[in-house]
Amino acid sequence: MTPTELERYLDDHKLMVEKQLDGFVPSANRPPQRLNAAIRHSLLGGGGKRLRPILVLASAEAVGGRKADLLPMACALECIHTYSLIHDDLPAMDDDDLRRGVPTCHKAFDEATAILAGDALLTLAFQLAATPIAGRTDGVVLAMIAQLARDAGIHGMVGGQMLDILAENRETTLAELQNIHIHKTGALIRASCLIGATLGGGDPEQIRHLNRFGEAFGLAFQITDDILDVIGDARIMGKSPGTDKRNNKASYPALMGLAQARQEAQNMVNEALEALSSFPPTADPLRALVSRLLDRTH
Repeated sequence: MTPTELERYLDDHKLMVEKQLDGFVPSANRPPQRLNAAIRHSLLGGGGKRLRPILVLASAEAVGGRKADLLPMACALECIHTYSLIHDDLPAMDDDDLRRGVPTCHKAFDEATAILAGDALLTLAFQLAATPIAGRTDGVVLAMIAQLARDAGIHGMVGGQMLDILAENRETTLAELQNIHIHKTGALIRASCLIGATLGGGDPEQIRHLNRFGEAFGLAFQITDDILDVIGDARIMGKSPGTDKRNNKASYPALMGLAQARQEAQNMVNEALEALSSFPPTADPLRALVSRLLDRTH
């Protein structure tokens, strides 16, 4: 897949996801207007890469599944991701002013509204995740809802966020840093691939390989995110760089330097590509996605 083909693929799938999100979220004119406006501001106002829902759809495609059937579940992943960003930006956490190129939710509205917007998106996510899927038993869908809950909660993203907070202002080992990233960022990315492969009808071997792909992709993504926090441009990133340093957070560049961090990201990209080695061209979007991580600017 050429860079141009990948860009077209990402644009098409981003529009597909955003059209669905727009329909799932109440209009800002409906009561409670302030809450609905805040939800739409964070979910739709500044765009976003829509990486996690695209990974759900691309993983289903890799195993020959119907992407249209998985759109509600894909949108559930984006709702969880956006709620986590709203809460992560709050003064009690990272205290950020800019997200996705627009003011953070608590800056555009207020802290209480931001908290409720995040709560609403998390709840909506599980409403969407419970949508029946043609050709899949309720038991399989329920198992993936449980998987999503684990990877979004204390055993995944939320637990990783706590580990990240506890690591502030102290030295961490590489193993500790990997554990933070595997949970804080990697769990939801891995879940996107696993859920897409399972609900797309993949066989056990395909599901196992895409689970491993998601693990490696998640680590590579977070390492490059750490690097961008050092060298990124706020105008391109849509958020303020330097947060890790300001908050004395554990990061790969702080632990091992930029050059070694880039090498570690490359190692993870190689592992992700190896996990796809047995897949046909239907997995080419995943191959192209992970290969471009090292060139990320946002």
